Amino acid sequence: MAVHLKKLSVGAVSIDSLKSWQDRLTKAGKPILHPTRNWPRRAEELLDGGCIYWIIKGQMLARQPIADLVEITRADGRAACGIVLHPPLIPVWPRKHRIFQGWRYLEAADAPEDLPQDMSSQTAMPADMAAELRELGLL
Repeated sequence: MAVHLKKLSVGAVSIDSLKSWQDRLTKAGKPILHPTRNWPRRAEELLDGGCIYWIIKGQMLARQPIADLVEITRADGRAACGIVLHPPLIPVWPRKHRIFQGWRYLEAADAPEDLPQDMSSQTAMPADMAAELRELGLL
C-alpha cells in the first residue's frame, strides 16, 4: 500500500512558480530531482504509487508522483537521497498546514483529494480566499 510525503516547497509562491522551476529543469534535459538528507525508511511504500504533496505558503496545494529514489552526493561529499519526480503537478483541494523542516509521511487515507480537472485556474477560487473560507467552516 502506498504512502506519501508532505514537503514544503521553499521559494515557491504558487503552483505555477513551482511548475516554472521544474519546467526549466526538464527543458535543460535534467530530471526533476528533490534532494533530501535522509533516506526514507518506508521507501518501498513510497515507490508503490506514492507522491510528494507540496505545501506552498502554508497550504498543501499539489501532489506529484514519485518515480524513484536514487543515491546522490551532496556538495559536502556526503551521501543523500534524491527523490525523482514525474513532471505533472496535480492540484489538490487546498489544506492549511503548519511549517516544518524536512519531510513527513502522509498516509493515503489522510491525503487531500485531487481538484476536478475541469477546474481551471480561471474558474478556481483564489487559494487565499478558499483558505479563509475553510478556516471559517464555510468550505
